Amino acid sequence: MGIILWIIFGALVGWIASIIMKTDAEQGAILNIVVGIVGAVIGGWLMSFFGGSGISGFNLYSFLVALLGAVVLIFIVKVLRRA
Repeated sequence: MGIILWIIFGALVGWIASIIMKTDAEQGAILNIVVGIVGAVIGGWLMSFFGGSGISGFNLYSFLVALLGAVVLIFIVKVLRRA
């Protein structure tokens, strides 16, 4: 059950992040899932770096942490694509 929740959570977070960063037309469902899951890892790392807690389950705080990480990931990819 845990992997299914991670996929759903990743898809939702990746989709919202791609809408915020205006890359939704470039990304498909699989890339949204990957961006969401990797974004959750990045967001958890960023929060632990600044003294907060990382992803703690399927709740609003974890959603916002993962969204922050996904937006950072998309931003980094956009910067590297231009270079």
